[in-house]
Amino acid sequence: MDEIVETLGKIEQKYKIFQQQQFTFIKALKLTQVEANDVVRPVSSINQVECYKDHHCHNSRDRRVLNMFISICNDLRNLCHKLEKVHPGDSVSNGLLEKCKVLLNDSNDFTALRATYPHGVVNYLSLEEAKDGYGGVVSLIPIVIDIVREWITYSNKHLLLNVSHGHETSKKETPTSQTSPARHFASQTSVSNKNTVQLQDGECSKCKYQDPRLKNKAPWRPPGKHPY
Repeated sequence: MDEIVETLGKIEQKYKIFQQQQFTFIKALKLTQVEANDVVRPVSSINQVECYKDHHCHNSRDRRVLNMFISICNDLRNLCHKLEKVHPGDSVSNGLLEKCKVLLNDSNDFTALRATYPHGVVNYLSLEEAKDGYGGVVSLIPIVIDIVREWITYSNKHLLLNVSHGHETSKKETPTSQTSPARHFASQTSVSNKNTVQLQDGECSKCKYQDPRLKNKAPWRPPGKHPY
């Protein structure tokens, strides 16, 4: 889990740099859309951004910022694969992970996505027309990052609860495991004592005839003088 948190931190740092270039990013999208004769359609998928970069981008600055967007999406996609391996999770964590995977699908339509507070990426788009055309593409990364954070928070709590529950169970079981031999020993002792009593009873019933001390005694004779 520590590796996951560290990886997410690196992605967030990368995204902060990208955020500072949002104006350049939107300008690059507009220019490539003009080149592609595609100015009416909103930017709606990662595939579309990649297509603009590969076929309709003619300067290094625009290509660099478009590539940064795609690179962060790929980093998040790789992180999702790590999440699957680190902890299989339950229905809640699996549901969060599935959301990320759907959002990061190359062909997923993110047109309707809108990042809300504390993210101000949509507010940086000055015109309603710009918000309709680019509101989804600028909202994708912050929304996915938020879902990954939620996954980590939930999974950490879930793991801590499991550890705590296991510790309590161990505490409850430990006295039982310690006292169990004593109880077993007491039970064995009780059975042994019972058998001993039974054995002594059996010996008592025979001692009148078999006790060697009785055999050494002289036979009983009536009172009176007896010559020796």
